[in-house]
Amino acid sequence: MSDSPNPIGTIAVIGGTGNEGSGLAFRWANAGHDVIIGSRALEKAEAAAAELNGLLGREDVRGMTNADAAAAAQTVVLTVPYAAHRATIEMVRDGSQGKVFVDVTVPLKPPKVGVVQLPEGRTAAEEAQALLGPDVRVVSAFQNISAAHLKDLGYVPESDVLVSGDDADAKEVAIALVQAAGMRGVDVGPLANAIVAEGLTSILITINRRYKLKDSGIRITGLA
Repeated sequence: MSDSPNPIGTIAVIGGTGNEGSGLAFRWANAGHDVIIGSRALEKAEAAAAELNGLLGREDVRGMTNADAAAAAQTVVLTVPYAAHRATIEMVRDGSQGKVFVDVTVPLKPPKVGVVQLPEGRTAAEEAQALLGPDVRVVSAFQNISAAHLKDLGYVPESDVLVSGDDADAKEVAIALVQAAGMRGVDVGPLANAIVAEGLTSILITINRRYKLKDSGIRITGLA
C-alpha cells in the first residue's frame, strides 16, 4: 500500500449519473472524499453533481465529461451498463493510465437479466483489463450491492462487497472505498474470480423478484 495518507485520492465515478454511481458517489463525498461525476454529456454530469451537493448541503462534488473526470482523478470507478462498457472504457483509457480502476459493471443482457451470461472476455472486469492495458490496475467490486438505498445514510447494507484483482495495493484501495461507503469489503482473490461476483448479480435479481425484495445480498460468515 502507498505511504500516502489518502491512497484513494480524487475519485472519478464514470457513469455517475445512474443510480448505482450516484449513490456510491454520495456516500464517498459524505465521507469527505473529493468526488467527480463523469458523464458523456457535461451538462448531465453537472446536474447530477448539483443534486448530490444539495443532499450533502455543501459543494463537494464536481461534474465533468468522462474523459476529463478520469484524467483529473487518482482512482477511477466505472458504473455503466454492460452495453456501454467497451465504448466508455475507450473514452477514459488515456486518463486512466497508471491508476486504480474499479469496475462495477455486470454483463447483464436484457431481457434475461436474471440469467447468468458470460461475456466474450469471460468477465467484464477481465475485458476492462484487456482494453485498458497493463499500466492500469483493474479491481472488480460492488456488483452485488443494490442501489435502492445508497442515498439513505441511515441504511447500512448487510451485503459484503466481494473485491477481486491482481494487484494487492489496488485491492486495498478498493476495500478502503468499500469502507468509506459504510460496507465491508472481502478480498476474494485474483481478477479472474470476478466471474463469481458478476454472476451472483443475476441470482440476486432472481431472488429479489421471487421474494419481492429490493436489496438481497451476499454475506460471508465466519469473519469478525
